[in-house]
Amino acid sequence: MIDFQTHPDNYKHWRLDVNGEIATLTLNVDEHGGLHEGYELKLNSYDLGVDIELADVIQRLRFEYPGVKAVVLQSAKERIFCAGANIRMLGLSSHQHKVNFCKFTNETRNSIEDASANSGQIWMCAINGIAAGGGYELALATHHILLVDDGNAGVSLPEVPLLAVLPGTGGLTRLTDKRKVRKDHADYFCTTEEGIGGQRALDWRLVDEIAPNSKFADAVQVRAKALAAKSTRPDTDEYITLETLDRSIEIDSVRYSHLEATIDRTNNAIEILLKGPQQKPAKTMAEAKSWGVKFWPFTMARELDDLILHLRANEIEIGTLVFKSTGDIENVLSYDNFLLQHQNDWFINEVILYWQRLLKRIEVSSRSLLAVIEPRSCFAGTLFEIVLCADRSYMLDGPLEDNHAEAEIALSGMNFGKLKTITDITRLASRFYAMPEKTGNLKKLGSKKLLAAEADKQELVTFIPDSIDWEDEVRLAIEERASFSPDALTGMEASLRFPGPETMESKIFGRLTAWQNWIFQRPNAVGETGALTRYGSGKKGKFDLTRV
Repeated sequence: MIDFQTHPDNYKHWRLDVNGEIATLTLNVDEHGGLHEGYELKLNSYDLGVDIELADVIQRLRFEYPGVKAVVLQSAKERIFCAGANIRMLGLSSHQHKVNFCKFTNETRNSIEDASANSGQIWMCAINGIAAGGGYELALATHHILLVDDGNAGVSLPEVPLLAVLPGTGGLTRLTDKRKVRKDHADYFCTTEEGIGGQRALDWRLVDEIAPNSKFADAVQVRAKALAAKSTRPDTDEYITLETLDRSIEIDSVRYSHLEATIDRTNNAIEILLKGPQQKPAKTMAEAKSWGVKFWPFTMARELDDLILHLRANEIEIGTLVFKSTGDIENVLSYDNFLLQHQNDWFINEVILYWQRLLKRIEVSSRSLLAVIEPRSCFAGTLFEIVLCADRSYMLDGPLEDNHAEAEIALSGMNFGKLKTITDITRLASRFYAMPEKTGNLKKLGSKKLLAAEADKQELVTFIPDSIDWEDEVRLAIEERASFSPDALTGMEASLRFPGPETMESKIFGRLTAWQNWIFQRPNAVGETGALTRYGSGKKGKFDLTRV
């Protein structure tokens, strides 16, 4: 089992040093510390295990070191920054693992950019040598790249000439959209194995700054201090310790303190029951921070995030996620009001940003998403975003035979701007893309609780079966999903979920879905004479020259 939970005491590949408002994160990959056997992580190359640690330290910087304003990403190895994803690991991995590996590395790089843009923790990369492939893509995720100018160091994206695949962590898109590298320069850069360094790397906007070896260390410190001075991060001694999650994993279930997941292997589905808060929120920020990881929105986000990653890596045949909820809608709305009231506090800001990243992770997870709204559900505000994530939603119209209560939903201020999709619009704006006035009308409802008929009238749910048809309609929806090709569903869902404007983030994930499910399975890459198969053998790949 691949576990996405870790702790600095267990890191094999990273070291974090914090000195006041500047943190230094040093990559020193343990060659023999791979997640699986059969390969060595030479030249600071990485596998999923290296990135699990990176994701953990990014999260800890946000919550355990809120006083940090600038982060320096560097290498401990002489004249080598990072050789990228380990090629031997990729050659030994299943297609599913390769795709999930690249998806997670993309999300981790996105979280670095999110920290720089929205958390006031501005990242820079100090490249002391060669940054190749995924190593350069890691640098591309930072706000500022400083390259040593020593005649040997350089950056490269050599996947096309070396491996017959493409950079898997957004490198091509970040070149054109983020760094605005000219098309002809980018074409040359991505088709040369040697890479580019020095003044040309700076002139072509591949890096932001160069410095000779004798002045490199000083230049790093000067730049880090300058970035810290621009940070909006508050001066604070507060912190929230990220304690280990309360989790139990069995053959057909996963349980946490605030959610339970039960697997239906017959239909390749999993029912995820989200438990609303049992008490009202804290009265003050001081009290909320004293709860730490027990603060309900934070705990729920951490647990659901861990579950989604667990399902991706360890339950690859579970294709349908069926979301349900139980709890008091008023308590959920009270927490949303607390978040909005204190959104300028560093801790609450981080919790909201975490929910935004989590919801994006759910939507790009290549799983069918269904939401089922029953009596005593608590899909309101932030939790209602999960209903909006869903490909379809079913809400019971009227009570069940043995239950006098009726299902309700409600919106809150959290649905109108705090939780954006990867296309940088709200899910309500995405849902009503052809009717922008609809979102404004919904905002006028405030936090009014809506029964099924009104929810249907407001177009917030898909179907509202009555108690006679309820069980059959939900069952058939799950069974139908299990009968379709998962490949076709992945393509369909990725195409339908994100209407509206493209962003760098949506391009990265959309293109990733397309090329990885095609190029990474083509004989030119992974066939007997493919470039990825032959890499390291001294033989060049032998290609079918047909253009498709």
